[in-house]
Amino acid sequence: QVQLVESGGGLVQAGGSLRLSCLASVGRTFSSYAMGWFRQVPGADREFVAAISGSGGSTDYADSVKGRFTISRDNAKKMVFLQMNSLKPEDTAVYYCAASWVRGKSLSSYNYWGQGTQVTVSS
Repeated sequence: QVQLVESGGGLVQAGGSLRLSCLASVGRTFSSYAMGWFRQVPGADREFVAAISGSGGSTDYADSVKGRFTISRDNAKKMVFLQMNSLKPEDTAVYYCAASWVRGKSLSSYNYWGQGTQVTVSS
């Protein structure tokens, strides 16, 4: 059983930065899980943002955030982070943390999800 709790969302002006955090409560070693961030706006499908392997050595990003967002993790603290810089109004969404046995970009790859945190970027 895995429980994920996101934090760090909020309102920021375009060009600003936010850092999202996700705290995991896991019944096995946290480094066994690849972790991902997804986002969703009302009326649209949930979309992939970034993923990181269990060791933290490999990462993937959506093209829309590459060069602006950075995913990282602290396995000792059982946390994963999403540093978001140069934010744009189109980054506005609910951001979700997710855990998987295998790093991937597909929603179906992920077994556990957090409740989400709202990020709003004003123009």
